[in-house]
Amino acid sequence: MTQQRRLIVLRHAKADWPDVPDELRPLAERGRADAVAAGRWLAEHGLVPDRVLCSTAVRTRQTWELAEPEIGGAPELVLEPRAYRADADELVELLRELPPVVRTVMLVGHRPEVQELVLGLAHGSGNGHRNEALERLREKFATAGVAVLDVPGEWGELAPGSAELTDYAVPRG
Repeated sequence: MTQQRRLIVLRHAKADWPDVPDELRPLAERGRADAVAAGRWLAEHGLVPDRVLCSTAVRTRQTWELAEPEIGGAPELVLEPRAYRADADELVELLRELPPVVRTVMLVGHRPEVQELVLGLAHGSGNGHRNEALERLREKFATAGVAVLDVPGEWGELAPGSAELTDYAVPRG
């Protein structure tokens, strides 16, 4: 029997807008505090990834660097250049490449792509909390927002509507 997998999607925290190329934009002061809060929230909920796929943009890397000490564990970090400009379908392809040994993966990325990814993968559920989380996420995937999805089957089988959104939170520092 195939074990269930978990996908944690973390949108980068609030970024600053200095006069630099988009990929080099750093986190704003509020974003730094929110990234720490996101890591704390993940730890409080026992959500420790085996592997982290992180966009190469400065703001996503800084978000992970600030969240990681709060989470604990020793996840393998993969700085993934394809995650920076990937659309939702391309992000699914990245996830399908994961080896079976990875049970819990975290993707640190950008909106609107991470929002489209989660909404595309999540199917409706009768659980009121989960439906509420899905509705909130449809409205906005906020900076430092965390979506948690349960994924049945192997990563290679990931398809639209195949996952269940179990939580969506927006921790603030």
